[in-house]
Amino acid sequence: MKRAERHHLKQNELQRLAAQVGAIYEARRREVALALAAILIVAAAAAGYLLWREHVQSRAHALLADAMAVQQAPVTSPETPSAAGSYPSERARLEAAVARFKAAADAYPSTDAGLFARYQEAVGQLALGNTAAAIAAYQEVLRRGGDALYGQVARLGLAEAQVRSGQYEQAITTFKELAQRKDGSLPVDGILMELGRAYRDAGKPAEAQQTFNRLVEEYPDSPFAQEARRELDALKKAA
Repeated sequence: MKRAERHHLKQNELQRLAAQVGAIYEARRREVALALAAILIVAAAAAGYLLWREHVQSRAHALLADAMAVQQAPVTSPETPSAAGSYPSERARLEAAVARFKAAADAYPSTDAGLFARYQEAVGQLALGNTAAAIAAYQEVLRRGGDALYGQVARLGLAEAQVRSGQYEQAITTFKELAQRKDGSLPVDGILMELGRAYRDAGKPAEAQQTFNRLVEEYPDSPFAQEARRELDALKKAA
């Protein structure tokens, strides 16, 4: 009798447990359904974002490739008949390429392709003598590229553009900061060469001489060392 009672009690306990689970499930069923729906919505949104992002990247690279094709297009001489896709002069080709790079950067500024296009626009604007436009483009690369390699290279280009526009103090500050970096990706000897020239052009021969001396002493095997020695000779003759 006791064995039968124990069996009956176990059955009752299992029935009560099943009833409790069922009640909990019924109470939470709406919550579970809403959670599953939310998960599906997030998954669909993520998939849509990835597809959109892939489309954007693809389009940005297409525009960049178009600009680079113009950059590498042939230049015909006056004696040679113009061919399709060619340009009558280096400047005409550069102007066309800069316009394409700017269009690509404006369309997709946050992509890697757009950032590279903006940098190429800055380089081209500087080569064309448009220092204000070059400075603006370099600053945009810095704003979006941060302290990564793009940002460091753009900072160097910005300083060069500042020198050409007569903004010597800003350029000198930038060159000095880049030369003092221990973790930088840019060659310090090249930066010192530009810093020395900036001092020279700013009418600071003592600082220029000190900078060129540092280059020669710390980097005697640098490809800039011989040029730095010539600058030192010229400064001594002008003194």
